[in-house]
Amino acid sequence: MKKIIVLILLAWSCNTPAPEAQQIVDQAIKASGTSQMDNASATFTFRNIQYEYQEKDGRYTYARIQSDSVGNKVKDVLNNEGLKRYINNEETKITDEKKAAYTSSVNSVIYFAFLPASLNDAAVNKELVGTVTINEKSYYKIKVTFDSIGGGEDYEDVFYYWFDTEDFSMDYLAYSYNEDDGQGIRFRVAYNSRIVNGVVLQDYKNLKPKVKDSVALEEIDQAYQDGKLEELSLIELESVQINF
Repeated sequence: MKKIIVLILLAWSCNTPAPEAQQIVDQAIKASGTSQMDNASATFTFRNIQYEYQEKDGRYTYARIQSDSVGNKVKDVLNNEGLKRYINNEETKITDEKKAAYTSSVNSVIYFAFLPASLNDAAVNKELVGTVTINEKSYYKIKVTFDSIGGGEDYEDVFYYWFDTEDFSMDYLAYSYNEDDGQGIRFRVAYNSRIVNGVVLQDYKNLKPKVKDSVALEEIDQAYQDGKLEELSLIELESVQINF
């Protein structure tokens, strides 16, 4: 009787399908606590610049506050209606080109700060590439692309995320982006994982290929293990406060 039960269990486990990309991302968001950021406010400092975050019922306001070279207070405010720049609390006109650049910059910092929550945005397309091993740990490798509508100015960028198959932590991510002289590639390694008011936050080591155009984005995890990447910078969030 025991032998029959064991055989049934083995057959069931062999036939159990691997989780889909959406299921993996849902589990990762749940594990990270970042789903709470849908209705939250937060402040943090990144590279000596202050950021403010607020989302509630589908409405959002992101702000970047810094001082210019002569000591003026410069505040960029991005919300559902677009971006406005204020200098010493007075709105100032900026060109469409600068508006697009500031929008991309502010949105990018916020996007990375509270991953993986943004991976369930409407314009995101997710694909499970497979299961890979990095530093003797097993990861689900997810490819992310974006729709042209709702995907922002950089909708053509391609991302990869690696989620631990056991606890669904997001330990690595990579992306490509367009440069004037071709395509840039970055690979980020998470460290300093900590919990702030129930939300998992991480800092990252930001790496690039030692030789430009020598690594394909889809193979960058193997390049990392082969020592073909070098550290470019650190992505560190400081003085983080999150409120609900």
